[in-house]
Amino acid sequence: MEKDRDAEGGIYSADSRIDRDIDANISRVKALFADWGDIVERRFTVRRTGLDVYAEDSVGSADETSASVGAIYVVYIDGLCDNGLIEDTIIKPVTWEWRHEHGGSLWEAMDSFETQSADIKAENDFKNVMFSILKGDTAVFVSDADQAFVVSSKKLPVRGVEESSTEGGMRGPRDSFNESIRTSTALIRRRIKDTRLKLIQNTIGVRSRTEYGIMYIEDIAEKRLVEQVKERMNEYEIDAIFDSGMAEHLMEKKWYRPFPVFQSTTRPDKAAAALADGRVVIVFDNSPEVLIAPATINTLFQTADDYYNRWPVATFARIIRYIAAFIAVGLPGFYIAVTCYHREVIPDKLLYAIAVARNQLSFPIVLEVLIMELLFELLREAGIRLPSQLGNTIGVVGGLIVGQAAVEAGIVSTIVVIVVALTAIASFAIPNEAFASVFRLLKFLTILAAAFFGLYGFLLVMLLLIYHLAGLNSFGVPYMAPVVTCGYAEDGMEDFVLRKPIKKFVFRPAWANHRERRRLRKK
Repeated sequence: MEKDRDAEGGIYSADSRIDRDIDANISRVKALFADWGDIVERRFTVRRTGLDVYAEDSVGSADETSASVGAIYVVYIDGLCDNGLIEDTIIKPVTWEWRHEHGGSLWEAMDSFETQSADIKAENDFKNVMFSILKGDTAVFVSDADQAFVVSSKKLPVRGVEESSTEGGMRGPRDSFNESIRTSTALIRRRIKDTRLKLIQNTIGVRSRTEYGIMYIEDIAEKRLVEQVKERMNEYEIDAIFDSGMAEHLMEKKWYRPFPVFQSTTRPDKAAAALADGRVVIVFDNSPEVLIAPATINTLFQTADDYYNRWPVATFARIIRYIAAFIAVGLPGFYIAVTCYHREVIPDKLLYAIAVARNQLSFPIVLEVLIMELLFELLREAGIRLPSQLGNTIGVVGGLIVGQAAVEAGIVSTIVVIVVALTAIASFAIPNEAFASVFRLLKFLTILAAAFFGLYGFLLVMLLLIYHLAGLNSFGVPYMAPVVTCGYAEDGMEDFVLRKPIKKFVFRPAWANHRERRRLRKK
C-alpha cells in the first residue's frame, strides 16, 4: 500500500528531510502546491539594524546600516487559518520589530526571542509540516535550519455552538457539538474538570487525514475497553472519512447486523455522563455527532431529560418509549394477522366497523398496509431532503391530504390510516435515530410474516428478534444488559425501565472499572 501511494506522488513521495537550503525547500513546496489558487506563500529577508552592525565610517540611512541575517518562508492556506495572527506573531516581529543582537543563528533567535506565539513547535519532518499546512496551520521555513516552525493558526469555517436539532428536550443545557473537533472536546472538558479525563488524538483516512479523539476517564474506564476501541480504529486503512457514521461502520465486527453497537449523540451532557459511567467517547473532526461505546438497548432508549426530571416522570417516559418500540415494529403486522387469520379475537363491534370501512375497497388488507407504509416512508424521506421550512409542511399537509384522498378514492380504509399513522408516531418516540430506523425496517418483515402465517408468523418474528438481540454484544457487553445475567444485571436495574431516584444510583454499570464502581457516597 505504501508503494502504491509513493508511486502516486504528492506528500507521500516527498523526502521527509527538511533541507538547510531554504531555496530547496521553497522549490519542493511550490511543486507540491502547484495549481493551488488558495495557497499563500511568501519569502521575507530578515535584517538586523542597530549600532552593533554599524561600520566605523558608515554614514547614511537606516537601510545602509542594516545587515541581512537570513530569510524566512511562510506558507499557509487562505480560508483555513487566521492570517492576521501570523502577521502579528511571526512576520511583524521578525521582519519589522527586530532591533537587537541576540547572538546565535536566526533559528535560535526566532525560537527564543522573536516569535510571539505560545502555540508553536519545531518540526524536522517535511511530510508532517505539509500535513500541518493542510490542517490549517502555518509553516515557517528558516534559512540554514533543517527544521521548520509550525504555528497553530487554524480558523476553520465552522458553525457556532447551537441547540441540538435532533435531540431536543424540555430541561438541560441547550448547547450541542459542531463540526470542529476542538469545540467538541472543549464542551466535554467544560463539564468534566478532571485531569484523569484523557484524550488520545490521531488521524484516519489516507486522503482526508480526518482528526479524531478517543476520550475516557482513566481510573473509571476499563483499560481493555480503551484498547479495543484503539484497535478497531486502526484496523482498516481507507482513503477518506467524512463523518463519524463512516468510522462506525468500519469498527463494527459484523456488518450484516442491523442494530447499532455504538450510541451516537450531539449533546455534550450526554457524552459527559457516558464518560462518568466508564464508557469511551470518540470525537471526529467534521462531524457534529460523537460515538459512545459500549452501547446497549437500555442506553439507546435513554435521553438526557431522564436525569433532569423527577423519577416518576422519567420512568413513565421510558415505559412509553418501550411501548412505542413494540408498536413501531409490530402494530401493522399484528393488525394484518388478526384481521386476516384470527378475526375471532376482535370484538364484534370493532370487527363490524372494520368490515364497514372495507366495504367499498378492492385491495386486500396486506396491500393496503404496504401502500400506506411506503407512502409514509416516502413523505418522511421527502421531508428530510427538502428545506426545513418546506419539510414540515410536506410532512403534515402531505400526510393529511394524501391519506384523506386515498380513503375517499377507496384505495385504503380509515382503520389502516390510523394504524400506519400510529406506527409512524411511535417510531419518532424512539430517541436514537439509528436505532429507530432498524425498527422501521423490521416492520416490513413483520408485515410479510403475518401476511403468510398470521399470528404464528408474527410471534415467530418477535422471537427471532429477541433471539438476535440476546446474541449481540458491544465491546464484550451484552446488548440486552441489564436484563441478562453474567454480572451485568447487578446494580443495573436502578437505571432501567424503572429509573430510581438519583440517591439510589450508588454504583456505576458493570462495564466500569470494578475498583471505581461506587459513584455516590454520603458525607
